[in-house]
Amino acid sequence: MDLIYLDPPFNSQATYNVLFKSTAGEKSRAQIEAFEDTWHWSDEAELAFDGVMASGNSDAAEMLRAMRGFLKENDMMAYLSMMAVRLLELHRVLKPTGSMYLHCDSTASHYLKLVMDAIFGLQNFRSEITWKRTNVHNDSKDWSDVADIILYYVKDVGSAFVWNPIYLEHTKEHIASKYQEDSNGNLFTLSDMTSPHARPNMMYEWKGFPSPAMGWRYSKETMTKLDAEGRIWYPEDKKKRPRLKRYLEEMKGTVVTNIWIDIPPINSQAQERLGYPTQKPQALLERIITASSKEADVVLDPFCGCGTSIHAAQKLRREWIGIDITHLAVSLIEKRLNDAFPGIVYEVHGTPKDLEGARDLAVRDKHEFQLWASSRVKAVPFRGGKKGADTGIDGLIYFKPDGRTTERAVVSVKGGENVNVAMVRDLAHVVDREKAKIGVFITLADSTGPMRTEAVKAGYYETPYGKYPKIQILTIRELFEGKQPNIPLVDPSAFKKAAKERVGEQDALEF
Repeated sequence: MDLIYLDPPFNSQATYNVLFKSTAGEKSRAQIEAFEDTWHWSDEAELAFDGVMASGNSDAAEMLRAMRGFLKENDMMAYLSMMAVRLLELHRVLKPTGSMYLHCDSTASHYLKLVMDAIFGLQNFRSEITWKRTNVHNDSKDWSDVADIILYYVKDVGSAFVWNPIYLEHTKEHIASKYQEDSNGNLFTLSDMTSPHARPNMMYEWKGFPSPAMGWRYSKETMTKLDAEGRIWYPEDKKKRPRLKRYLEEMKGTVVTNIWIDIPPINSQAQERLGYPTQKPQALLERIITASSKEADVVLDPFCGCGTSIHAAQKLRREWIGIDITHLAVSLIEKRLNDAFPGIVYEVHGTPKDLEGARDLAVRDKHEFQLWASSRVKAVPFRGGKKGADTGIDGLIYFKPDGRTTERAVVSVKGGENVNVAMVRDLAHVVDREKAKIGVFITLADSTGPMRTEAVKAGYYETPYGKYPKIQILTIRELFEGKQPNIPLVDPSAFKKAAKERVGEQDALEF
């Protein structure tokens, strides 16, 4: 990898950077379980700790062992052990000329920096970036926590790692205080022409001005050229020194420092908002990718969430790899990429590619199977109540039959081998209860004749533009063959409005 960016789940609270919400406001169960299983001291945490001890990196092993002696076996130590074993692998796959950015918060940033110092070497630490991610909380009972930390390391500071300085346009206030107009109305500022270091060969008198103690910054030939171009400003007081005119149109701007206050968080009305609780602004990732990679470089995000990093990488013409834990995240990223880059070609690994793969997923994780199957028909995932509760709804498809009014289709997914007429009948009841227009029944097993007959009995959803079966049965086999629900004018632009109307903007997964 040329560049690795990771924004792993912080150890502050399970709701803070890891969980999607469904349209019913419930958080993704698979991600909740992953968080709970990962960030408590358990056999898995002990195994991760042992992995670091046996990694061959004695600095990392000694650091983690010392931290365990201080922290003991608690949630923070579990977090650090699970992160350390992953950071070792990320260091391994990073090119000698590569860079890594680790996004974290104040809960664990100081511990993570010690782990990173041990793995990468203190000499390869480049910067600690502070990003103001939110505004002041007026109800805060302490110093208002408004910033995230981004730790920046390179694999080898002695290598030719990529670094492209980022510049911001000068502010109006800066221009007003530092620039003046010449006779042609062009804005310029003045800069020093003396050398910062002793340069005996540059010590000469220039047009009545004695040599500076360290000499001039430029040779006589260069000074003559600058003077002919009118680029030198001469003071009336000979005790002062000539200065160089630098015109505003020639300046790149102000170099970005390690304090970032110019990239606002994603607000509730932002076009790029996807409903991910702490989705990062695309501008943040574009800055990082632009600064530390070049076109055709490979960018990796091993905790890619809703895909902001790989979206930015694609836009900036980088190659990329993204990894996440749930099919909900994967389907969201696929939709995001397809909407933003029509015709984009990419590969998805770890999702079912055939009927056997679908059966395997259904056996291993019922809920992930439902999320994956819903994504195959472009449905918004839906969860009502806690895990195990059955509302009869696994997804919602929003559509506009007249091009204006948003309607809904209810999706029900069955991953078992035993499906029957009663399940189809139940879906019809759910459609009526939810005042939806269409019900889509997705089944891993083949549908039966009586099931198809029951679906026909439900009748049709009739519009001035045509009529559509009210209950539609699709098998996973048919989905792999390319078949889709018969629904008029499915429109992604309707998703946000419909989700907000149903459960309120804060709890909506704006898919």
